[in-house]
Amino acid sequence: MDAQLRFIEESVDELDRLVDEVRADLKRLQKGDGHWVFELEADTTIPAEYILLRHYLGEEVDAALEERIGRYLRAAQGDHGGWPLFHDGDFNMSASVKAYYALKLIGDDPDAPHMATARERILAEGGAAKSNVFTRFALALFGQVPWRAVPVMPVEIMLLPRWFPFHLSKVAYWSRVVIVPLLILMALKPQAANPKGVGVRELFVTPPEKEKRYNINPTGAAWGNVFLALDHLLRAAEPLFPKKPREKAIQKALDFLMPRLNGEDGLGAIFPAMVNALLALKALGYDNDHTAVATARRAIDKLVIDHGDSGYCQPCVSPVWDTGLAAHALMEAGEDGQGRSVTRGLDWLAGKQILDTAGDWADNLSGPVPKPGGWAFQYGNDAYPDVDDTAVVAMALHRADPDRYAESVERAADWIVGMQSRDGGWGAYDADNTAHYLNHIPFADHGALLDPPTADVTARCVGFLAQLDREQDRSAVEKGVAYLLKEQEPDGAWFGRWGTNYVYGTWSVLSALNAVGMDHKAEPIRRAVAWLEATQRPDGGWGEDCATYWNDRKREAKASTPSQTSWALLALMAAGEVESDAVKRGVAFLQESPRRGARWTEDLYTGVGFPRVFYLRYHGYASYFPLWALGRYRSLMKRNDRRVGYGI
Repeated sequence: MDAQLRFIEESVDELDRLVDEVRADLKRLQKGDGHWVFELEADTTIPAEYILLRHYLGEEVDAALEERIGRYLRAAQGDHGGWPLFHDGDFNMSASVKAYYALKLIGDDPDAPHMATARERILAEGGAAKSNVFTRFALALFGQVPWRAVPVMPVEIMLLPRWFPFHLSKVAYWSRVVIVPLLILMALKPQAANPKGVGVRELFVTPPEKEKRYNINPTGAAWGNVFLALDHLLRAAEPLFPKKPREKAIQKALDFLMPRLNGEDGLGAIFPAMVNALLALKALGYDNDHTAVATARRAIDKLVIDHGDSGYCQPCVSPVWDTGLAAHALMEAGEDGQGRSVTRGLDWLAGKQILDTAGDWADNLSGPVPKPGGWAFQYGNDAYPDVDDTAVVAMALHRADPDRYAESVERAADWIVGMQSRDGGWGAYDADNTAHYLNHIPFADHGALLDPPTADVTARCVGFLAQLDREQDRSAVEKGVAYLLKEQEPDGAWFGRWGTNYVYGTWSVLSALNAVGMDHKAEPIRRAVAWLEATQRPDGGWGEDCATYWNDRKREAKASTPSQTSWALLALMAAGEVESDAVKRGVAFLQESPRRGARWTEDLYTGVGFPRVFYLRYHGYASYFPLWALGRYRSLMKRNDRRVGYGI
């Protein structure tokens, strides 16, 4: 008995040491003004597009920078010969074409082994003509394919009334800010400077000018055939469009663009929109010295990460998200919510709340328009606050000091309630962004044109409103819970739109159901627990591959990861399983997993931009989520009351 007691005490001491050590390490990563920001890595398309941009503009070659990005691209090449959408993923045509083109622009010999291998695989898979719309658009700008290789998107779209089946208000924020400058480019059809004259004709099975089937029905559904036929009609009619309406449409696109350029944070604060905006301004004749052009160019360069021996370009930055989650983790790990470190972080966040700008979201609401009160994901993106960040940040503010941050929290809650969709759920940036037929247009072959409500974002909103417990929010919470219960998968899990995948969604929803006080013995919760227990891996951790977004690969996993294990642990603890064997094994996995400073080792991607299209590796996830899970386990095991008391 004495030996067993000693073992338990040593285990508790070991957990205490680990939590306190990581907590101190995470605090050391805090910036001078109080915030945290970690690298945000996507696939190789972003650094490849950065190289393409420089050569499109004909900029003076920065050989050292290009070589660092070249090393990054070469290292990411898969054993299959091409490039994947996420670490150790399958061959992807578009990522492979862009990476190959970028390396050739950098100066890699096409006959070098890595280039020859890539070319062989690309050709074996049907060649560059099989790339997605955005890749073919880039190839058209470089004169590598005819403009008929991309679907018709006439700039006159800008003149369509709101009631028309296609209108910018009907697509997601990220689609809006990417499409508008792209419409200008498609109207003007500029060509890359490309000083070295580098092309990639060798990547086509059929010569690009002879290829007949560039644009296809993206979904195979009947609507797709209708839109494909419409595309053919528009292509025939476009040369006949009168000049005056086209000039008016270009001006309207520019009128949309200029107020949203967003300084050095960039249009929409996302790389693809920033690049399109810069190219559109150049196509319209703005010179490099123009303030808008120079600022847009600097915004793009600020996304470059330079590690000395290699480098890459981020798709955007995530300081608000990182700071909110780091604050939650620190408080869970025992840091005083009113202490210096957390207060500095939360004061920084409070100063980032968007209180004056009513963005595009205000135009799309069917009900009363609330006062602005949200947070953006990035340093600055006032036109596009997002619901998920807002709920996470406001929960942290409320938990740390409800009096100090009362006004910010109330304003956030009012805004979130106003952003609820009619079906009871919440999307990330807009309400009722559900014109699903638009995902069948040829341009939408990426399947990410819309921002409909999802379980993970809805859960965050329900959790926040339940934590706040305002009488006026009862109806919104009830509708949100009904939406969540309806969205549960047959196997008991919930889909994760913004994190990979069902582990993320299930953690989000179980946290919300706990926050509203649902009995842990309730059938939806027990089914979710059973799913989590069934998917725990032999090493005690959890792992879920990005390929699970394809229906026939839902149970696929390569390895356990610290971030996904943490989500599973937080989910189980929210469901009342604090002392279960599954939780103990998961905690042991985190304790035994390799770590350097505040960060556990994690190469696999666990973040999502767009399922099946664009994935993310949040470098902070392997820091604050394991600390959060271990800190919560420690605090709950030391209390008589095992119930989690917060909305997340």
